[in-house]
Amino acid sequence: MNNTASRHSGSRMAGGRGRRLAALSAACAVTAALAASLVPPPASAAGTAAPAYGNSASASGDSAPAYGRARLQRDVDALRRIGVIGVDAQVVTADGRRLVATAGVADLRTGRPVPPGGYTRIASVTKTFVATVVLQLAEEGTLSLDDTVERWLPGVVKGNGNDGGAITIRHLLQHTSGIPEAYPSFASLEDYLKHRYDPFTAEQIVAEAVKRKPGFAPGKDWMYSNTGYLLISMIIEKATGNPWHVEVRDRVSRPLGLRHTRWAGASVGVPSPHAKGYLVAAGKKPVDLTRHFDGDAAGGLISTTGDVNRFLRALAGGKLLSPAMLEQMRATVPATPFEEAWPGVRYGLGVMSRPLSCGGVYWSHGGDDPGYQTRTGVTADGRRSVVLAVSSQFGDARTRDQEKAATDLVDRALCGR
Repeated sequence: MNNTASRHSGSRMAGGRGRRLAALSAACAVTAALAASLVPPPASAAGTAAPAYGNSASASGDSAPAYGRARLQRDVDALRRIGVIGVDAQVVTADGRRLVATAGVADLRTGRPVPPGGYTRIASVTKTFVATVVLQLAEEGTLSLDDTVERWLPGVVKGNGNDGGAITIRHLLQHTSGIPEAYPSFASLEDYLKHRYDPFTAEQIVAEAVKRKPGFAPGKDWMYSNTGYLLISMIIEKATGNPWHVEVRDRVSRPLGLRHTRWAGASVGVPSPHAKGYLVAAGKKPVDLTRHFDGDAAGGLISTTGDVNRFLRALAGGKLLSPAMLEQMRATVPATPFEEAWPGVRYGLGVMSRPLSCGGVYWSHGGDDPGYQTRTGVTADGRRSVVLAVSSQFGDARTRDQEKAATDLVDRALCGR
């Protein structure tokens, strides 16, 4: 969850993304550490529908004031006080109002302010875009979620206990495939700075992965895997004749008018305007991590808070998938390795569900990339959404404080109080 939950937030947790979070954690501790240490959980493979969705108002019916611009600014300032260098947040309320708040600076050298709605690396949030494309292809009959990897990529996943004939597309989307993780990681900050521009292909990473033993039999456990999404990208290209990012562009970005969502490609930079991404550690000078190679389907999209909000609302609101296919996306299993950071989290097909304090759950995916963190949330009906872009990651214990502050912001914004 590229994921503290890694590029994931996948991290890459979250995230999250779950990708390079593990990369720097060893020595310089880009610890968006929720998913950098993915311990195989005792999760059931059977998909379970998540509970009822979050209300657009307080479930308790209390008279707490509605969430507004001033409250958002206080929540953003709370992240700044923890020590993050830059914050950019956008909330869309149930009545369609857009609340925007920023804090901190975009560049420590110049002191220029964070640009509202600037470009950012969304890391593992990319996985939700990719999963949406796959579900559209399934709805059209181009492929089936129960197709095996062997059906589309004969001989690619084979050996050392890996069996592409037992792994389905659904397993890959849900991180229940057991495919070994081989996404590039780094032994130290120095190692990262030396190799951060090194390109790689999905085929190279998958070939390295199958040299290792699987984490478990397909469908028998849960383990965040960026490598699994690289296999998904290979299947998309085999099924459509187009690279994954072209299908995302044509099926999602262009129809929704996401003018600021783009594939990173071979570029190592971030378009302007943007905030630089930093590694922050106590007693050390922040390190600029903005520029690095990151162009794959596990986390290779660059976007803005505005575009990601529009995407999440369209997805939840039924503009991209049919009700039946959206239900498939929301069939979840426990994501136990992320539980410590995100109590109650579950994972579907490229999306996560998390409980709301006002009742029900919200849908999200996070993303962590060197120097950047994205946290998101949308109510099931798509009426409320929030996207938070932070342009720094901690290499110390403040990681948990940052995660809690981000969670509190998302929860308050979606509960509307």
